[in-house]
Amino acid sequence: MLDRNRQSQIAGPRHGQALSADLYYDGAQNYSPYGRDYAARDERFNPLKLLFYVVQYRWLIVMMAVAGLVAGIIVTMMQTPKYQATTQLEVLVPSAKVFQDIEVVSENSDLRAFLTAREKLKSRALAQRVVFQLGLSEKPDFLFPTPSFSLSNIFYRAFGISKSPSIQEKTPEEREAMAIKRVLKDLTVNLVTNTSLLSITFVDQKPRYASDVANQVAQSFIDQRLDQTSETSDLARQFIQEQVLQVKQKLQKSEEELVTYAKDAGITVTGDDKSLIGSNIEALNTALATAIQDRLDAGRVVDQIDKGRGSSLSPVLESDGLQKLSEKLADLKSQYQQKLSILKPGFPEMQQLQSQIKELTRLYNNGVLTITDSLRLKYQEAQNKEADLKSKLAEMEKQQVVFNDKNIKYTILKREVDSNRSQYDSLITKLNEVGVSSELKTQSAAIVDFATLPVSPYSPRLIINLAIALALFMALTASIIYIIELLNNTFTNPEQVERELGLAMLGILPLVDDRELTASIADQKSGLSEAYRSLRTSLQFSGAEGAPRSLLVTSSEPSEGKSTTSFKLGQDFAALGAKVLLIDGDLRKPNLHRLFGLDNAIGLSNLLTNTVRKEDVAGIFRTTKYPNVTVLTSGTIPPNPADLLSSPKMALIVTNLGKRFDLVIVDAPPIVGLSDAPILSRLAEGTLVVISTNQVTRKAAKTALKRLRAAGANVIGAAMSKFAVNKFDYNYAYKYMNYQYYEHGAGTPKIEGKVDDGAGQPAHAKSPAFKRLVRRLRSGVDGFVDRAKSAP
Repeated sequence: MLDRNRQSQIAGPRHGQALSADLYYDGAQNYSPYGRDYAARDERFNPLKLLFYVVQYRWLIVMMAVAGLVAGIIVTMMQTPKYQATTQLEVLVPSAKVFQDIEVVSENSDLRAFLTAREKLKSRALAQRVVFQLGLSEKPDFLFPTPSFSLSNIFYRAFGISKSPSIQEKTPEEREAMAIKRVLKDLTVNLVTNTSLLSITFVDQKPRYASDVANQVAQSFIDQRLDQTSETSDLARQFIQEQVLQVKQKLQKSEEELVTYAKDAGITVTGDDKSLIGSNIEALNTALATAIQDRLDAGRVVDQIDKGRGSSLSPVLESDGLQKLSEKLADLKSQYQQKLSILKPGFPEMQQLQSQIKELTRLYNNGVLTITDSLRLKYQEAQNKEADLKSKLAEMEKQQVVFNDKNIKYTILKREVDSNRSQYDSLITKLNEVGVSSELKTQSAAIVDFATLPVSPYSPRLIINLAIALALFMALTASIIYIIELLNNTFTNPEQVERELGLAMLGILPLVDDRELTASIADQKSGLSEAYRSLRTSLQFSGAEGAPRSLLVTSSEPSEGKSTTSFKLGQDFAALGAKVLLIDGDLRKPNLHRLFGLDNAIGLSNLLTNTVRKEDVAGIFRTTKYPNVTVLTSGTIPPNPADLLSSPKMALIVTNLGKRFDLVIVDAPPIVGLSDAPILSRLAEGTLVVISTNQVTRKAAKTALKRLRAAGANVIGAAMSKFAVNKFDYNYAYKYMNYQYYEHGAGTPKIEGKVDDGAGQPAHAKSPAFKRLVRRLRSGVDGFVDRAKSAP
């Protein structure tokens, strides 16, 4: 039995009653281990997928790689060998005045010097000098080189045949211009990082020209710099000497005018370029400021005296005599107070002490008065001094006003003298510098390494050309594979079905040839039979209560193997002892009766239309040569299949047959374009969708699945048919699909080809390779059209 623990039967829905949403999701949970959220699972990058594509398109990759290598060899043969020579030149930056600049400015100046030298090395004037020194304008092999890249190079390198134009056809000016252009084109000058070296590189088809030109460029640069330096120094010295004579004459004339005017105006100038009146005024201002400060200090002291606090002034306190008197007076007062407690004031001794105290007090007050009088006198002197200084300063200021009027012209003459003297000193300094530099004639550059004669060409490099060509062709191969995969929107592996449709993959059916289909189905040890038994096992565990009591087998399009799947599943479930009924629900193009070798004179359509006698009803259900397998064929093809399948009688038939048999398998027509399969899916507990490899498009499969679910079908999973398990790429990517493992026991012919319904077509009508090619082209075109329509 399918499920020995099943306690109740699940009746099919009545006519016009769709499955509820709760029943649909409950069914999906019972029969689908992936759940309703499988389609939204996280898809991570799998590096093995790239390897799978490499294995799948290995022949295309190998052919493109070979083509790339051949293209690299051809390109190398079409290139002319070139030789490269390099000269190292050191740029010597002048450092005589480095101490005048900061370090950063010096570094920037050095960098500018290097860049300037590099540009001069690449200048046309230097190239013209090199052409003249080496006589390049008279050498035909330099003026008319072999084309760098040409198809004729293949013949030249193979047979040594070449033809150069005659130099007599060109004028000397044209030949010189051509030689200069060649030198500038193939010359490269680079600054060696973190050094003062310049790398001068020249490339030519002749090794001798490569080394000679590189060396001559460096030498010509040094000679050019020396010539320019010498010529510039002579011109500069001559010019500066003329300027010195002119400025010297102007300086003498301006000095004479200044001295003459100073004598006439009576202007006396001190050593620090100041007038005598100005110096006196400055001294008077300093003295007046000191006098004012002294008067203010003395005034504060007098103010203290006037307030009766003269005894507390510092001169009084610092006087030694007054201090002694104060101490003695304090001592007498202390004695008087001590004796007052014993003796009366009128006692002679007490009167004597009083007279001494009075005398000392008088002396002390006289001393304080003397000091305060001297402070008052000092204050008076400070006032008098301040008044005298102010009077003298006013007089000097009047004299300064008169002097300023005379000093205006004096200042103008003196400024002219200073300007001429400064210009004269500067010119003398520069004249000395130019004279020294012209006599030294130091080089501004030196050759570090001369270019040697190259022994082997640096270009073309076969390895690099092969690597570039191989990389380009591999990129082209990747683009071709991407376009093929983009156009091929069919299902090629089970993971795509699970990811795109969100269905559990219950079984993978291998691809067999049409001519071997019957033998593979009959052979219980073949890979196809083993695959169907695996599908049967998956169906047994597809729900919480085992396999569904009624199973609808359908597909998106025709010829996907659904009839064969129904036929084989019926045999496999019957082998377990279950009573199985196979119903051919395809009332348009039935095929199940051909697989069992039965006639189709009467069947389901006759039962639905009541065109069969009551006593003949039992004969409609035919037993087969397979134990426990009963078949209900489609019968006479009616004009209205959809109306018959959606009638209440069809639902009643399925319900009643589900009670009489352990399993009812309905072979339904395709989903796309017809309403039969969605109608029948409502009557079955579970629906199995058969999806063929590299045949049905993903959009068609999604549309079919959407129609089934909209009708309330409980889609428990999918079976992938026509899967080429014997192909190397599939075996590599899906190791659980091992064809050799399927073939156990006696040897079975190697499985190739496809599982198909085979309705009305001979087995040898078309080759499997041709059919696969047609399917790929059709699916690619359909996918491209679908994306074009959906594009905004």
